[in-house]
Amino acid sequence: MLRFLRAFLIAGLIASPSMAGKFNLGRAALPTEVAAWNIDVRPDGQGLPAGSGSVIQGEALFAEQCADCHGDFGEAVGRWPALAGGNDTLADERPVKTIGSYWPYLSTAWDYINRAMPYGDAQSLSADEVYQLVAYILYLNDEVDEDFVLSQENFADFTMPNAGSFRLDDRDQAEYPAFGLVACMTDCKASVQVIKRAIKDSSTTAASQ
Repeated sequence: MLRFLRAFLIAGLIASPSMAGKFNLGRAALPTEVAAWNIDVRPDGQGLPAGSGSVIQGEALFAEQCADCHGDFGEAVGRWPALAGGNDTLADERPVKTIGSYWPYLSTAWDYINRAMPYGDAQSLSADEVYQLVAYILYLNDEVDEDFVLSQENFADFTMPNAGSFRLDDRDQAEYPAFGLVACMTDCKASVQVIKRAIKDSSTTAASQ
């Protein structure tokens, strides 16, 4: 834990010129260092590198790099996450949340694969290889045909099946105004009536002994 905190503080000092100057520690981040972290991809396709990949190419790459954990068809192996299936399960007691059934934006798949996969060898894939894998995962979820080619040009045109179930965060309008109200601390209710009594729980009693 201490090693993590030390690395975090050092990274902060390197990245923040104002902090570096104030405490006379660290230095401003170099453009190449900033570029190494600035790899996120947004839902509208902003941040995508040039490239393309087909379902056929992705199938071969998936079998080589991903199938050991995620299964040949994205069905998952053991406790590793499934990447396909789960349609119409989100209302179930145990929903199956996959790229096809749950994720609202295709950029989430591209960004995560590019940033963190394959497991144990993160960021070893080229841009074209990431396009290939995302295209194949779309095929596994019956969203594209086997001749589909994903590229920077058509990426933003693709809409995920569950995109309509998400909405923008509106807490600044729906919840935050209530936080500014003055809380009642005395004489808030004319009368208080006990309508139920606690039931003795044998498991709680046993645990407390």
